[in-house]
Amino acid sequence: MQRNRVGTSGLEVSELALGTMTWSRDTNADEAGGQLDAFLNAGGTLVDTAASYAEGGSEALIGAMLGGTVARRDLQICTKAGIRRTASGGFVDASRDTMLDTLDESLARMGTDHVDLWLVHAYDSRTPLEETLHALEIAVNSGRARYVGVSNFPGWATARIGTLATGRPSIAATQVEYSLLQRGIEREVVPAAADIGMGVMAWSPLGRGVLTGKYRSSIPADSRAASEHLAGFVDPYLNDHSTTVVEALATAAEGLGATAQELALGWVLAQPHIATAVVGARTAEQLELSLNATRNRVPAAIVDVLDEVTAPPLGYPERR
Repeated sequence: MQRNRVGTSGLEVSELALGTMTWSRDTNADEAGGQLDAFLNAGGTLVDTAASYAEGGSEALIGAMLGGTVARRDLQICTKAGIRRTASGGFVDASRDTMLDTLDESLARMGTDHVDLWLVHAYDSRTPLEETLHALEIAVNSGRARYVGVSNFPGWATARIGTLATGRPSIAATQVEYSLLQRGIEREVVPAAADIGMGVMAWSPLGRGVLTGKYRSSIPADSRAASEHLAGFVDPYLNDHSTTVVEALATAAEGLGATAQELALGWVLAQPHIATAVVGARTAEQLELSLNATRNRVPAAIVDVLDEVTAPPLGYPERR
């Protein structure tokens, strides 16, 4: 598997990152272990998690693996903080105390003294960016995080925190949703990241699973769209536009002897602004289909056609 630099930082990661959002909840320890084995055997290095995934269960499962047969040196760990859980639910909180307390809890769950990349999970409109940035600075200076970044930040906030970081540990990465069904970051986030030197990490590069083609005729009983806690995550992409894109993918895949999943993920990997794409799966077999995208590159002509079919509308002020 190819390795890429994350922006202009010194951090180098595998072009695919293993997503663990469902670990310990929908994906049990045996399946998670199978996924990690397949990922490492394919040359993958970066595992992506968050303190809020399964209320810490994902990180705890990673910690159990690190305490067993997986060596810490074989993994690069990316985790996130900034979602605080209360009795009434979770809310965004990127304050300094919550961020640092959450990081310490993450390290304890995973049984490690540092993470390779630590991200602010979401933009917090109530906390000054200077305060959030100070938490990132403390994490790096204390050795608890090697690199830091943001996630789900709008373009202006991406540019602002990157500029504020001048003279401090730089903001190495921004993790944002990106796929053939969601190309909104191309308007402002990608240009901002490029100007500052941030690498872009794509989450949900398979359009929340819709681009695999599994929903072409129905909703499988074992799919995310049929899950009580994930149905709302998938539903926004079960629409006419998605159907058009999925059918175009299916047609191209048939002609190439590939799968729609390989083409959808391959298109993301072909974008020069993407450092890594985060892929999750329920089983090791599902993950193998994503790993195939790193072995069989999408022809440039197909990339161009998919670009044209899915190009996001641009208007003022991006285009005049």
